[in-house]
Amino acid sequence: MRFLKSLVAILIIVGGVGFGIYHFGTNFISNKIADSVTDEMENSENVNEIKQMVNSNPDIQQYIAEGANVNESDLPFTTKEEAVKTIVNTIGLTEIQKMQSKYERGISQQEIWELINEIESKLTEEEILALKAIVYNEFNK
Repeated sequence: MRFLKSLVAILIIVGGVGFGIYHFGTNFISNKIADSVTDEMENSENVNEIKQMVNSNPDIQQYIAEGANVNESDLPFTTKEEAVKTIVNTIGLTEIQKMQSKYERGISQQEIWELINEIESKLTEEEILALKAIVYNEFNK
C-alpha cells in the first residue's frame, strides 16, 4: 500500500512538472519567436517600402485610419511587441511566412485585401482595432 501511495505521488509530481514545462516552454518559445519577428520587422528595409505602398493607396489609408481615434484603454494590446506576439500565437509562424513570401514576390491590390481578410478572420474585432491603431500611430509618427 505504501508503494502504491508513493507511485501515485511520483506520477502526480511528474505530471505536474511535465505540464509546467509544456505550458511555460511553449509560451517561452512563442515569445522568443515574436521577439525575433519584431526585431526583423524593425530592421527591415521593407518598412519604408510598405509605408510608400500604404501612402499610395487611399483605400488602405482609410482602412488604417479607423484606428486613429481609438480609446487605447479598451484595446487588448497597445504596443508593436504585444501585437506581434498576438499575431504569431493566433495566426502561426508558418502562415506569417507564407504571407511574407507572397509580399516578397510581388502583391496586387486584390491580394492585399485577401491577406487582410485572412488576418481578420483569425483575430477578434478588438484585436483588429488594436492593430489598426498601432499601424496608424506608426505611420503617422
